[in-house]
Amino acid sequence: MVKGECAEQYSASSLLRKKTRSQDGIKIAKRRDDSGRLSVCSKLCYAIGGAPYQITGSALGFFLQIYLLDVAQLDPFYASIILFVGRAWDAVTDPTVGFLVSRSRWTRCGRMMPWILISTPFAVLTYFLIWYVPPVEQWKVLWYLIFYCLFQSLQTCFHVPYSALTMFISMDQKERDSATAYRMTVEVLGTVVGTAIQGQIVGGAIAPCLPGDLDVLDNSNTTLLGSDVNISHISLDETKRAYLIASAVICVMYVLCAAVLFLGVREQEECGRLKTEPMSFFEGMRMVMGYGPYVKLVMGFLFTSLAFMLLEGNFALFISYTMGFRNDFQNILLVIMLSGTLSIPFWQWFLTRFGKKTAVYIGITWAVPFMILIVCIESSLIVAYVVSVAAGVSVAAAFLLPWSMLPDVVDDFKVKNPDSSGHEAIFYSFYVFFTKFASGISLGISTLSLDFAGFVTRGCSQPDAVNLTLKVLVSAAPVVLIFLGLLIFKTYPIDEERRQGNRKLLQEMRDSNQDSDTELGSVV
Repeated sequence: MVKGECAEQYSASSLLRKKTRSQDGIKIAKRRDDSGRLSVCSKLCYAIGGAPYQITGSALGFFLQIYLLDVAQLDPFYASIILFVGRAWDAVTDPTVGFLVSRSRWTRCGRMMPWILISTPFAVLTYFLIWYVPPVEQWKVLWYLIFYCLFQSLQTCFHVPYSALTMFISMDQKERDSATAYRMTVEVLGTVVGTAIQGQIVGGAIAPCLPGDLDVLDNSNTTLLGSDVNISHISLDETKRAYLIASAVICVMYVLCAAVLFLGVREQEECGRLKTEPMSFFEGMRMVMGYGPYVKLVMGFLFTSLAFMLLEGNFALFISYTMGFRNDFQNILLVIMLSGTLSIPFWQWFLTRFGKKTAVYIGITWAVPFMILIVCIESSLIVAYVVSVAAGVSVAAAFLLPWSMLPDVVDDFKVKNPDSSGHEAIFYSFYVFFTKFASGISLGISTLSLDFAGFVTRGCSQPDAVNLTLKVLVSAAPVVLIFLGLLIFKTYPIDEERRQGNRKLLQEMRDSNQDSDTELGSVV
């Protein structure tokens, strides 16, 4: 009788444990499903967080070179030193910040968010000081070098954690791709905003040019002949003031976007993540640089990004001097960015329908015929606008695709190395490192090339050698770099089939880890 009662009690207890375990499993599965989905509001808040990087980046990319040459009145050689050292320093800080982020402790507001929150006020201060012309002539070069490097470092403390945040807003690959599309749309819109604010405010106070030997003057030496540039009524002080106003507006937008990101996005700690000892900096570097798919992806985008950076950094000078549309360049730049913004939804649909590699081939090469066209025909404002619209479509693809494909590489690495964790920030930071280093090289080479060609600071016109150099920098060189990048992409191994397979394997790994946690909880 006692044995029967014990057996019944054991059977009831076993049944209760199984029922509890089943309920726990359902709850965990439900929680996992809920955590995988992102609301439209969350996606928008996440996307808005990417705007500061693009707003400031477009303003610096399109206008800093012409600002240093025509407003700060630096020698082209010193301007090239500032641009190259600043971007090179920025590139070096990326893997360093990525390593520090990967070793950061999890806090109540996450692991990435504290970096974003703390860096923001210092970043906006240094950005504002970049656009201030110090009164002491001999300190100008040092002034711009220090504050440009400081801003790039602080911007890195914002952008690297923000980029890695992609892996922590959702564990679902489709949701991450969708959030990335939202992000790219807002980021391209950010370049529109940055170009519009900087261009329209500064465009109303274009730096006055100084007639030189290339310009024909009348006897009073006050009227510029042989040129349609009419800027005699604008003083250099007014131009300086316009740059400061534009930078102040951008600083306010930077803070607002960072606040929306912090308040509207919840960073998730990945369930089922294995707890491992943090890796050293050199271990992380060896891990990243030794992973074939990542290296091929980065090298391919390195060349294509360098092509668009050359175009971006020199297009304002090309429009102003070679094409002769000094009073219209800010509007032409704005058209490029608007076209890019409107094209993002199309490219998101295209890559989901035809695959990401196909989108790379078509999207990046779309700009090539128009890059050739703009230097082969006579100066025409209508043609300049048509080329700008077409170039914007390709710029959109160049914006969207790297950030859409990086999570695929990180997922592929997780499948191949299931015992490794906490490496997301390192992958993202090294990608940003290479692209920023390429940007520094492009800006430095561009400005040095213009110096060797005989660029005339604040000149109303430029020698033929300068015009030829600008044509090479916005057409021939980018076209060659684009084709080199596409050749590398031919060897990139992660196609749609492999990407979907990785997605299923990762889901199975998470299910297995969660089941193990459930079993362990039931035993305890």
